Amino acid sequence: MAITRQDLETDRLRASLCSTPVASALLPVEAFERSLRDALASRPDDCALRGDVWVFGYGSLIWNPMVVHTERQRATVHGYHRGFYLYSRINRGTWDNPGLVLGLDRGGCCHGMVFRIPSHVVEQEFRLLWRREMLTGAYHPRWLRIRTGPADDAGGREQRALAFVMNRDHEGYAGRLPDASVVERLRHAVGLYGPAREYLQQTLLGLATNGVDDPYLGRLWRQLQAHDAADADHGHGGPAHPSQPGGEEAPLPAPASPHETV
Repeated sequence: MAITRQDLETDRLRASLCSTPVASALLPVEAFERSLRDALASRPDDCALRGDVWVFGYGSLIWNPMVVHTERQRATVHGYHRGFYLYSRINRGTWDNPGLVLGLDRGGCCHGMVFRIPSHVVEQEFRLLWRREMLTGAYHPRWLRIRTGPADDAGGREQRALAFVMNRDHEGYAGRLPDASVVERLRHAVGLYGPAREYLQQTLLGLATNGVDDPYLGRLWRQLQAHDAADADHGHGGPAHPSQPGGEEAPLPAPASPHETV
């Protein structure tokens, strides 16, 4: 299954899950609407944007924003960092075998992308974002301070952008896991939108395409490749791109599916 903009417009995923055992994990409609209203009511008043707003992407929004936007830029958030902090029991895993997806958690900084949403469609596009990111209430929508431009550009303009940060009280919050635990989840979990490892793969590709390096994600990818190579050596099969001839590390595989949430 690949989520599309039409799916978000019709709220297809929620509708398809309401009659399943995972229905109890969905954020109640009243809480969903209240969260959306609060975010819209607290949007920053920046005269330079003329009513437009920025949305900060640090995971799948980088490579599949799916929202109407008129501009995109590299940006940095200070005070939060990116990590595999959320168990995924729907999109990239199951209840019996959860995968992991990214969240922003306290401390450090995060390099990503911001997308400028024009003023006349902000409410419409935010509703789609909420249906994509707030299905279970795993995040807190926050207006964070961001600095646009490359990470080493001190002259970038400081602004505010909407970002989805981890809700540490959510039952899916994984906390800070060791690399081995993260890699194990990414290797074996598969959900509605495909394997958990594809989510890491797509995010690394999206970051690299925009000139952003994330040593943490790169380290996890290399560990995944090492497991793939070991599986191949022991005759267990595995992904088709563990290494290049001669033992050289393989490049990132091409994206398999450009659709994911978070």
